[in-house]
Amino acid sequence: MTDSKRIVCLANSRKLSGRCVAGREWSAGRGAGSWIRPVSARKGQDVSEYERQYEDGGDPRVLDIVDVPVLEPRPGGWQTENWLLDPECYWRKEGKYSWFDLSGLVDPVEPLWHHGHGTYNGRNDKIPTESMASVSGSLRLIHVDRLELHVFAPGEAFGNRKRRVQGRFSHAGVDYWLWVTDPVYERTYLAKLDGVHEIRDCYLTISLGEPYQGACYKLVAAIIECDRR
Repeated sequence: MTDSKRIVCLANSRKLSGRCVAGREWSAGRGAGSWIRPVSARKGQDVSEYERQYEDGGDPRVLDIVDVPVLEPRPGGWQTENWLLDPECYWRKEGKYSWFDLSGLVDPVEPLWHHGHGTYNGRNDKIPTESMASVSGSLRLIHVDRLELHVFAPGEAFGNRKRRVQGRFSHAGVDYWLWVTDPVYERTYLAKLDGVHEIRDCYLTISLGEPYQGACYKLVAAIIECDRR
């Protein structure tokens, strides 16, 4: 039977051929609740444009307050927030959340799960799968005073000229270099020249993905600036 979860949308990020949508459950009377990640029944669990559509054809945006039709909880390992969506029902926008109230949705200030492992181009951006047994939860909302967006081609030395956007920041005394999967910021910054671009005073939604080649990777799923309203 279809139920509904009202969330403040805190990510609509790129994933496989679809999106990863996530947010905090919200009630005007009770405030913020648990993280919710609507997922599809497909193997990759990505959410298609059809599945996340408003009745007017619109796509959920970060900070939208959204009623999401769901069927049942579908937790998987550390991704305890997953709920199976109902693909035959429209999502419904119920309002807009204020950037100035986001401090009330922020998770406790602590390192982003395990740290100490990094990729060739990253820093503290992965967790070996053998360390995942002690991890619970795969979404965090944090505030940073300063974010550097680095636009470059990480594989250029190996003949791959595809450019990417990487977010570099410090949180709870730990430095992180994580790939950005927020499609709005990817498009905006890939349109710029290679280099370093600075953003001050913003919120970041950090997502911990599924295993890939022996590790799980931390990603910047959303960048939320004051003018993203």
